[in-house]
Amino acid sequence: MRRVTFATDVPAVPLRAIRDAVDAPSFERGVGYQREGRVVTLDWDPEDRVLTSLVRGSGSHAYRCYVVLDMRLGVVHGHCSCPVRVACKHVAATLLQTSAGDPSDGRAARRTVAPWRHALGVLTQPAAHSPAALEAPALALQLRVNGLPKHPADPWSPGALSLSARPVRGTARGTWTAGTDVSWDVMRYSYGWSRTPIDPAARAWFRELAAMRLEDRYMSGAWLDLGACSRYVWPHLVSAARLGIELVGTGTADVVRLVDDAALRLDVVADEGGAVRVGPRLELAGEAVTTPVRGAVGTSGLFTWHDGTPRVLTLGPVAEPLTEHALALLDLPTLVVPAPDVPALMAEEYPRLRRAVVVTSSDGSVDLPEPDRPVLVVTCDFTSPAAVRLQWDWEYALGAASTRRPLVATPQDAAVRDLDVEADTVRRVQDAVRGLPRLGAFRVTPQHEFAGLSALDVAETMLPLLAGIEGVRTEAGDVPAYVALDGAPRVTVAVRDSADADWFDLSVAVSVEGRDVPFADLFRALAIGDDRLLLADGAWLRLDHPALDELRRLIEEAARLEDRPGRLRLNPYRTSLWADLTDLADEVEQSATWQQKVDGFVRLLRDGPGPATDRPVPASVQADLRPYQREGFAWLAMCWEHGRGGVLADDMGLGKTLQTLALVAHARERQPDAPPFLVVAPASVVGNWAAEAARFTPTLRVVTLSETARRSGVPLADAVAGADVVVTSYALFRIEHDDVRALDWAGLVLDEAQFVKNHATKANAHARALRVPFKLAITGTPLENDVMELWAMLAIVAPGLFASAAKFREDVARPVEAAARPTADDATRAQAALALAHLRRRMRPVLLRRTKEQVAPDLPDRQEQVHLVDLAPAHRRTYDTHLHRERSRLLGLLDDFDANRLAIFRSLTTLRRMALDASLVDPARYASVPSSKLDALVDQLVPVAAEGHRALVFSQFTGYLRLVADRCRAEGLAYEYLDGRTRRRADVVERFRAGSAPLFLVSLRAGGFGLNLTEADYVYLLDPWWNPAVEQQAIDRTHRIGQDRKVMVNRLVARGTIEEKVMALAARKRAVFDAVLGDDEQAFARAITADDVRALLTPS
Repeated sequence: MRRVTFATDVPAVPLRAIRDAVDAPSFERGVGYQREGRVVTLDWDPEDRVLTSLVRGSGSHAYRCYVVLDMRLGVVHGHCSCPVRVACKHVAATLLQTSAGDPSDGRAARRTVAPWRHALGVLTQPAAHSPAALEAPALALQLRVNGLPKHPADPWSPGALSLSARPVRGTARGTWTAGTDVSWDVMRYSYGWSRTPIDPAARAWFRELAAMRLEDRYMSGAWLDLGACSRYVWPHLVSAARLGIELVGTGTADVVRLVDDAALRLDVVADEGGAVRVGPRLELAGEAVTTPVRGAVGTSGLFTWHDGTPRVLTLGPVAEPLTEHALALLDLPTLVVPAPDVPALMAEEYPRLRRAVVVTSSDGSVDLPEPDRPVLVVTCDFTSPAAVRLQWDWEYALGAASTRRPLVATPQDAAVRDLDVEADTVRRVQDAVRGLPRLGAFRVTPQHEFAGLSALDVAETMLPLLAGIEGVRTEAGDVPAYVALDGAPRVTVAVRDSADADWFDLSVAVSVEGRDVPFADLFRALAIGDDRLLLADGAWLRLDHPALDELRRLIEEAARLEDRPGRLRLNPYRTSLWADLTDLADEVEQSATWQQKVDGFVRLLRDGPGPATDRPVPASVQADLRPYQREGFAWLAMCWEHGRGGVLADDMGLGKTLQTLALVAHARERQPDAPPFLVVAPASVVGNWAAEAARFTPTLRVVTLSETARRSGVPLADAVAGADVVVTSYALFRIEHDDVRALDWAGLVLDEAQFVKNHATKANAHARALRVPFKLAITGTPLENDVMELWAMLAIVAPGLFASAAKFREDVARPVEAAARPTADDATRAQAALALAHLRRRMRPVLLRRTKEQVAPDLPDRQEQVHLVDLAPAHRRTYDTHLHRERSRLLGLLDDFDANRLAIFRSLTTLRRMALDASLVDPARYASVPSSKLDALVDQLVPVAAEGHRALVFSQFTGYLRLVADRCRAEGLAYEYLDGRTRRRADVVERFRAGSAPLFLVSLRAGGFGLNLTEADYVYLLDPWWNPAVEQQAIDRTHRIGQDRKVMVNRLVARGTIEEKVMALAARKRAVFDAVLGDDEQAFARAITADDVRALLTPS
């Protein structure tokens, strides 16, 4: 068994240094080898800081390792004789053994040198040039030329020659020899195991030379390829002499000369008869070399080999790295260019060659001019004042000759062109043009065409700009004479009859200083925001005139109504748009038909009601109409006479039904033989229409429909024969639409028109599709939740007033919704304000609305009061439990609000019921939980009834309304009751009006409209809703014309519940009316959103 030996005083290499020296797999295998005792010997050379070891492999092999450590015991290099060669598992085991102890000594661990002692010991090591170092033999760098033919007849190429080197030592015979004791491995890794002592400075020199290799891989073999080294190899070779290291050849008598500089050029000299000789010229130390054996040292140097006596190797560095083209000169023979071809050589090949290699004329016999910088030439061809073509080329000048080359270099001519200068010139051109308004996106391309105003910009702006850029030349032929028109534009608008009786063709003409301006070009320029317009003859005008900007806006609006581009039309509902156009125009032309349809409305729009719009109230109307009602009747009569529909949107309680009946009476006087008017109303108020007609217009024959023709057994045509007015419900209107459409009608009246506010419903579609000469929508709340509700209503009574639903949403609804968001900026709010102002102006001729404050100042005051009710403790605990559960569930649903809309509103309804009375959610479980709101209500109703007042009590939840009824019976309070299931509704209403009871309990949906209950002077709203319009309708059942007492409105709100949040939301949504129909431009409408729901769930 081989003896295990370990040197003493071995430094303990830190574990971290070992991990840094080898990769993870080698480290893990090294740990195993060290533990298995495979490290046989371990020696330490403190002078050279080298560890040497012998490590047994997996078989019978043993490998020798050499590890160099630095002064901090970091691993400089670890070499092994195994196939891996470096940083292997054997090196790892060697390093690990430095801290493991001597396995042959079972009694005590081998003494190792502490890191601090090792570091201090370095300071006392012998100097590098100790006496031992002086015994080192002479060293040299031996150079060998590779690629030379073995026999003179063998083919070879100078470009294939290379130069390699290796360290050698001197012998006693005065020769040089190589061997393992002076190999590159010995020099690079300083193992200290060479049999030959080596001067440390020389060893360092060789190590630095090897480190200059550019290949990042393990170096193998005895020779180093100098061509694979960096350019720093040349000063390093020079420094060899200072250390006594000679440069020697492979032969005993070879001479190696190292010169300071070398150069390789293409030499052009004159020959006999006007010919020219072209060939490579190699210079060493400034002298031309004619030897045929020449080669390159990579790209950093050149050498020559003279195979004489003695053989001489001369080498030196070049000033600039040799390019691929320069290296090709090594294989180029000397060529003779005949005299006739010399011009072609100089004009065509010389520019190309000088871009590839250095070209000289060593004897000065050939003139080699420096080429001028390339010039970018732009050729301008104006085919008309509105069209120009630009072509871009490069001009290369050489002496007196010049050559045009295309803008983009081809692979064939790239070598002869100064691409850097070209790129810089193009960049400067594009940077300069980038600041021009219409040419900012311009890129230099071989050809480019500009049309219209851009052609004017090219002539007046771009060409002068290019002329001032160095390296650019413009070549323009005849540039058109452009003329500026400074006069004010003259606008003419005209409306003419078309084949479609409902639509009229609109045309607009503009002229400036007597020149007609093509309207299509003008509108296109205005639409894209151009500041000028170029005419065909070269004249141009500025477009920043206010009249043109307003014209653009109006024409854009008209164009959005069209589904066919290029056509402009108006219908009579667009009165306000026509009025705006005529206000703008210098001259107006209109057909007689159009004038008859719109003149009265234009005057009404500009001057308001007056003698021109007044109409006498028919004598058959048995009522004394108030002034605003006479104005309303006159407006309705004018709409009917002109075949135009409208929306009567007076506040609730101002007599909209009476005004409409007066219109019907007026129409029957004018056209007694005309078919009847069709009135569609909620089922609950069909009877009210008959009663009101009997009261105010008894001469009108009114037919009410309460069942389908199939059920009644009477065909619709027979049922309505001889009638002046037919009143039906929305449900019957939808069911019997085919029969309704088959009959002739004098007009369609939609009462409580909010029932058709959704344009996607069948009722809305049927109303739009019904062909009648006049349509009227009646509603006190034309807008409840969403601006799109207005479009739905106006699309019925004034088709064509606005564009499609999609365009209306884009132009109006979306800006308004965006401005309603808390994050909306000033620009968004300003855009919404403009959209609303435009909406109001366009609606004005077709929508008439008067508020009570405006027209009924004698109406008694209405006082509204909010009563906050504290929940009883048991009710509070129950509510908070449900709130926590529903909030957690709702917040998860809000991420997809539209998909989960039903579930979200179901949960909100549960919370609203819980805030009223817990038993509404679970009667069996919460029957014993007291209702604080019910107690508070009764506390107020008792004295109200006792004092002789009469009260309306509204709730959206019929279940809660029944609880109120039960409590009233228990308290002895008489009441009437009305909800959607109530039979003989009219009888119930009449009993209350006759004084049967002081209280009327009414479902908000069933009795919130169509009732006149001025007998009551108190109103109680038990559960707030986020739609304030519905509540307003309920309040106006009593606060209306005919009321002679002050009306007290009381809202009961459960404190700290969702009801408080609903009140806040309703206040925001109440701004819908003010924004769209009023003058408040800071309030905006929107339907309930996910953000609204989050606000409802926010803890108080």
